Amino acid sequence: MSLDALNGGNNGLNMDLRSLERLKATVGKDPKAGIKETARQLESLFMQQLVKTMRATTMSTGMLDNSATEMGTNMLDTQLANKLTGLPGGLSDIIARQLERQTGSKDTASAGSIPLKGLPPMQFGRIAPPESSDGSMDGSAPTGSASITGRAADVVPTTLNGRKLSQAEQFIVQHEGDAQAAEAATGISASHILGQAALESGWGKHEIRAKDGTPSHNLFGIKATADWKGKVAEVTTTEYIGGVARKVTAKFRAYDSYADAFKDHARLLSQNPRYSRTVAQADTPAEYAHSLQKGGYATDPAYADKLTRVINTAVRLQRSLT
Repeated sequence: MSLDALNGGNNGLNMDLRSLERLKATVGKDPKAGIKETARQLESLFMQQLVKTMRATTMSTGMLDNSATEMGTNMLDTQLANKLTGLPGGLSDIIARQLERQTGSKDTASAGSIPLKGLPPMQFGRIAPPESSDGSMDGSAPTGSASITGRAADVVPTTLNGRKLSQAEQFIVQHEGDAQAAEAATGISASHILGQAALESGWGKHEIRAKDGTPSHNLFGIKATADWKGKVAEVTTTEYIGGVARKVTAKFRAYDSYADAFKDHARLLSQNPRYSRTVAQADTPAEYAHSLQKGGYATDPAYADKLTRVINTAVRLQRSLT
């Protein structure tokens, strides 16, 4: 950026010639990378102007104000704007998608790709098993026993608009529809439900499996209590008893599909009085997470904080995929 940009001068929204030349060279070599860099620079300019406008609304004492402090403040604001630039699901992602549509540079889906839940066509493929199984279920960390290792065997999307999806993004795309159906049935935020499924299953990497290796489709770590009449998967897990982690063998519910798991989870939260009075009214991830922990959903004393962080991550990913 030019010195005028740092000093907040009239040319603060103009890139210097060297930046433009570098950008032109990038576009010539790699149009997709050029679009991404263009979007990032546009977002940076917008953020700088936003921070500058916010700064202008604050009152100044005038006691120590001079040209040096003004330059220091402007440089600080520039750094703050740079920190706000390029975040997942931010303005640059939106600008990049718009530029791709306008320039026709977006990768087209291959023949045979299948649209999923209203999203653009995606390519499908199976995911390889994970290297380890250290996720959490019902607030508990599984031991890595063979009965619970491995990801779900269902076919899931691996790319979106020519971009390879991360494991977490694949999880969001695969289960977002079921989470939205659960929200329609209970009023509980789909993002909260999706985030909890991500925490309990390690973003789908550590789904509970029966001894014969078949998936339980239990993404929420719901245990098979005495009133459960369906299938079960018995595994070794970690429970916190009196604040101390202990290895125990527990029975977990097993379902025929992920949709059934989301439905059962919705019934649990909406019909069990331990949760129904508070969870549905939770507006924020933190309120939802603490309501579950207060109701006794998990024995991990740090469960609410962990769940809050994962839900916030799920929300950011959902925004970046729209």
